Amino acid sequence: MAYKCGVSGSTILTDPSKLEELFCYDFVDHIEIGEFPNQVAFEEFITIKNKHGLSFGLHSPLYRKGSKYDLLQHVHMEPEAAWIQFDKELKKMSELGAEYVLVHFPYFKAENKENTFAKIESGLARLHALQGKYNISIVCEPKLGLNRSAVNIELLHRFPVERWEKYNVKLCIDIGDYLLGTKEKTLSYISKWKDHIKVVHLHNVECKDGNYYWIPIHPTYEKDGEYYKVKKIIEELARIEDIIFVLEHTPHSNPSRKFVQEGINWLHHLVKEKQ
Repeated sequence: MAYKCGVSGSTILTDPSKLEELFCYDFVDHIEIGEFPNQVAFEEFITIKNKHGLSFGLHSPLYRKGSKYDLLQHVHMEPEAAWIQFDKELKKMSELGAEYVLVHFPYFKAENKENTFAKIESGLARLHALQGKYNISIVCEPKLGLNRSAVNIELLHRFPVERWEKYNVKLCIDIGDYLLGTKEKTLSYISKWKDHIKVVHLHNVECKDGNYYWIPIHPTYEKDGEYYKVKKIIEELARIEDIIFVLEHTPHSNPSRKFVQEGINWLHHLVKEKQ
């Protein structure tokens, strides 16, 4: 068994002036990034990544203002336009040797009872075909819907595993979304899909002035009632072969590099214990 520890572009909000900061941590051998402001910034990232020799994955969209949620339902653009964008991204990432392209799927703004599973399966068939066309892994991440609704996590939970596995499409589990959406049921929801999980978006959650912020994982939070406890979730996911843990906190809480590294060290210790 092996695992990778990754850092997300969310930690710097894909700020071109801070790209080098993604490569400054011990034990990190992977970068997941997307939503570049322009092509120049993306090309600069590729140059820096190649210099450091790390693997990378794209969190679609490649550029800001691109589609993030529209493959199954119009959110910001028509689904067919979103599929065209995604096709182009897959082609480009395949040519550049990306490990995977991650997309928000399934995504509906709210509960939609009209042929929902049929729409999901039709989307899976298209994703499967695109994987074969470009020979690159696609990773699907169910996200919270409007007003932090757990609609997409619940849809995935109800979707039959045997129908999903027909299409050989991997999953990303966002720990923050699952904790907010399923609370104490998070581990049971995750365990159903353990054979299909490739990526874990890893962070804790802080509520401030009615808003939720992604903050770094850290062992001290396990003893603080203000934060979620993530140790058992990490330990369970660490049993998955070739798992990729991606640190996905944002800079809003202004965490120090030392604090983030302590969380990475803790993660590395927990994973190695289980592998």
